[in-house]
Amino acid sequence: MSPVESLSERGDVLRMLAASAERACGGSGRLVLLRGATGTGRTALLEAAAEHAATLGMRVLRARCTPEDAGTDWAALRQLLCEEMDFADDVPAGEGDAGPGAPGAPHPRAYATRLWRLLLRRQADSAPLFVAVDDVHAADPASRRWLTEAARHLDRLPVLLVVTERRQYDIERSGAGLAHALPPDLVRTHTLAPLSPDAAAELVRAAFPGAEPGRVADCVRAGAGSPLLLRALLDDLASGSAGGGPAPLAALPDTCAALYPGGYPDAVSWWLAGAGGATSAVARALALLETGGAGAAPGTRAAPDARGIAEAGGTGEDGEAGACAPRAPAAGGGVPAADGDMPAADGGVPVADGWPVACAAERREVQVQVVARMAQVDAARVAGWLTAMTRLGLLCQDADGLPRYAHPLLRDAVLSGWTSGRRRAAHRTAAEELMRRGAGVSVVAGHLAHASVVAEPWAVDVLVQAAAAEVRAGRARAAVTFLRRALDEPMAPGSRAGVLVQLGSLECAEHPAGGIARLTEAVRLPGGSRDLVRAMVALATALARSGETPAALRMLRTEEARLADHPDLIRTLRAVAVLMSDHELGALREEYRRRRGPDGDSPDLLGAAHQALIVRYEATAGLISSEDATARIRGLLEEPADPLAEPFLLGTAAVVAQWADELDEAERLVRRGLDALGSFLLHPVHHVLLDVRVDLAAARADFATVLADPRARTPVTGQPGPGPASAHTQAVIALVETGRLEEAARLVDGFDLRTAPDSWRTHRFLYARGVLRAAAGDPAAALDDFLECGRRQAAHEAVRSVITPWRVGAAECLLALGRPREALALAEEELRLAEVWRTPRTLGRALRVLGEATGGRRGLDLTGRAVEVLREGPVGTELISALVSHGRRLAASGERSRARGPLREAVERAERLGAVRLRTVAEGLLHEGGARRAGAPRTGPAALTDSERRIAGLAAEGRTNAEIAALLHLARRTVETHLTAAYRKLGIRRRTQLPTALRPAPPGAPAGTG
Repeated sequence: MSPVESLSERGDVLRMLAASAERACGGSGRLVLLRGATGTGRTALLEAAAEHAATLGMRVLRARCTPEDAGTDWAALRQLLCEEMDFADDVPAGEGDAGPGAPGAPHPRAYATRLWRLLLRRQADSAPLFVAVDDVHAADPASRRWLTEAARHLDRLPVLLVVTERRQYDIERSGAGLAHALPPDLVRTHTLAPLSPDAAAELVRAAFPGAEPGRVADCVRAGAGSPLLLRALLDDLASGSAGGGPAPLAALPDTCAALYPGGYPDAVSWWLAGAGGATSAVARALALLETGGAGAAPGTRAAPDARGIAEAGGTGEDGEAGACAPRAPAAGGGVPAADGDMPAADGGVPVADGWPVACAAERREVQVQVVARMAQVDAARVAGWLTAMTRLGLLCQDADGLPRYAHPLLRDAVLSGWTSGRRRAAHRTAAEELMRRGAGVSVVAGHLAHASVVAEPWAVDVLVQAAAAEVRAGRARAAVTFLRRALDEPMAPGSRAGVLVQLGSLECAEHPAGGIARLTEAVRLPGGSRDLVRAMVALATALARSGETPAALRMLRTEEARLADHPDLIRTLRAVAVLMSDHELGALREEYRRRRGPDGDSPDLLGAAHQALIVRYEATAGLISSEDATARIRGLLEEPADPLAEPFLLGTAAVVAQWADELDEAERLVRRGLDALGSFLLHPVHHVLLDVRVDLAAARADFATVLADPRARTPVTGQPGPGPASAHTQAVIALVETGRLEEAARLVDGFDLRTAPDSWRTHRFLYARGVLRAAAGDPAAALDDFLECGRRQAAHEAVRSVITPWRVGAAECLLALGRPREALALAEEELRLAEVWRTPRTLGRALRVLGEATGGRRGLDLTGRAVEVLREGPVGTELISALVSHGRRLAASGERSRARGPLREAVERAERLGAVRLRTVAEGLLHEGGARRAGAPRTGPAALTDSERRIAGLAAEGRTNAEIAALLHLARRTVETHLTAAYRKLGIRRRTQLPTALRPAPPGAPAGTG
């Protein structure tokens, strides 16, 4: 962009200068003062006026003042005279040869008079003069006085004196302007305003024709109303294009490192240099304050800039900020609350979004005070500067009127002038000031992450709390940054071990062996016994997940000697060993036998975690009922639990509750267990709880939730580790049930079960592969998987089907292969075990498969009982399978009309759950029985009639039944009938569910979930 192009919106002042030049040519001169902030185009305007004056025949004299010349007398005058004559030689003879200040020199006023005659009177006699003095604010005092005195006599001379002056609000107060001592009628002053957005956009489009509106707007914001900055930015963007033609405008980067050749950051640095050191410090402090919370992990979260302060405040009923209410000062020395916490105002300030909750005026005051403290300047001047820069366009106001930089690129350019050491010191100051004022941990920790060492206990507390908040929010990378920074602070060995454990946990989540070195360091640190146990548990879990279970067990046995005086902690470590090795060493079985033996420990001498694990073993071994298991687990939960042992108890209790069909209770236990673990991700119970959570979704046939689990679709072929997880098992089954057999096959092929460890998870994955093979029409291969699953479980005395119903799957394959006697034996054994455990799911599916294997009238009775039993259990696919089996037995016995009822119900339930496989089977049986194949859905929004949809839509809008009846001219009873039918088809029970249920379901979602 040329200098002339930067004169956009300067037409009025150009016309005024042209008129003044013509007036001067007629013998009536004047002083014109062009004032404006840095970068507003003062110099370009002065040059344009000089060029126009030359076309009028005026002689142009130029001078540009700089701070370097401010200590040299008459520096500006020397520039004006040097074009045609030497300054010293042209002093009239006889009036003294010495310059001002020399011995015997004339008085400065007399010297100025001589220069007046020399510069203006003599030269104006030959031609009208246009005297251009740029940046007069930097002129030496003698030249400034001379220009002021000259302005008093210009009205009778053919001389136009045009002077530019930088006038803007800076932190350091500037001196009086050039014209402050002149009468208003002697000077014409014009203040240059920033470019308007429209004018700036026009310049962008001129440089980049056809640019997208969004990118044009970005350039306008980064230009900040300054022709200087906008021209430099556009030059940088244009220089990156190849070829001679105009290149398309690329997306504007957020950092200046992406610009070439870098004219834009240079222009920003020049602007800051002209503003002075204090103003530069404030500008950079504000930029650093905006980026503090985001700097911990670039790209992972939004910066808590001024918007973060604004969003923290309350509003009145009309949506506008209310008046400020008195509030208590921040508690001194305390750790600020985590994001989202709202502590009571008992000496502390509630926080939200990381900043103290207050009205807009108070939040602005906090911002001003923090910036002033960082820059070490007067806070009152900071407030004025923020207002002035917002008016100029470098800052913009958010919804609450708080200033922030107009564009991230501008903010980055402002920061580029600070050294890393200065930034670290400013970050530390910001953290301390925000901490003192009660800001949240996310904001304080964001600055600590880049600050120099604080060496105060609160710094570690803030960083650890912020890391925990990031883990809860799913931002592990930011948490890792905070914890790594915490290790730079001095702390006690126990505290350091805790940080190492948390950091190692997060690093192991990135890679199975990523944090083992950290965890090993934590185990070797001196400290308390409980800290040692936490470190040992984490290290053992990390080793086991990386495929080094024997090494984990050896480490636990070796380090156990350090806990000889703490039998309760030793029991906790042994519980860890049991969870890690029950599939290899039979530890649960040995523990059970030791407890039951004549010389064994009594239950009172066992920890609660061990007792819960024994209940789990008895449940899988077929020794107790679900009622007994649930009662014993609940009793253990009522007893006080050691914090280190509580996760083990909660994890085992959740597993048993899920097996016992107490799904809601299991869900509550999972939440409690995960809360107890917090950010302690490297714990053997963590995966147990996650497994239970996905098993609960599978038990409810919530296929969408199962498949949304991030672990569900990630095979780890060729990598060491624990093999397939429960999420993989349930994902395979969900894909089969939803009719996506090819996807299920790809997921199964991602694991080599020959090298997978002999664990419960591998057993369950074998069962899932059998389900896939059976659905794909290969009952022989499926039978091999089911029997192998059963053999492996039996080797660990897990004979009951609470882990996998492998006997059910095997019996169905045997029936398909024409081996009914073997199928009957497996079905009878399944029913025997189910009658001991006595839960709807286990008993119902055992009755179903036994009915299919038995056949005849007894088989029909058994499938009918299965339907009745399963109606009392969780809503899942087991009931649909029982309805299909019962319908099949009815049809086989010649009762085709009766068979249609359960089969149609099976179709509706399968459609509502998205169980494509079972729906297809049920519809096929209906068709074989002579029923007309339904072409339209029976459930979901698409199943509604026009009347049902119209009435349901009005109800969803909030209208009552009486209002709907009056509007549609129907009886109220008719409205109620249609709504009842709509509720049934939509699978809902409450009126408030209508808006969601009426929306069409997304592709691939279960029907009826709209």
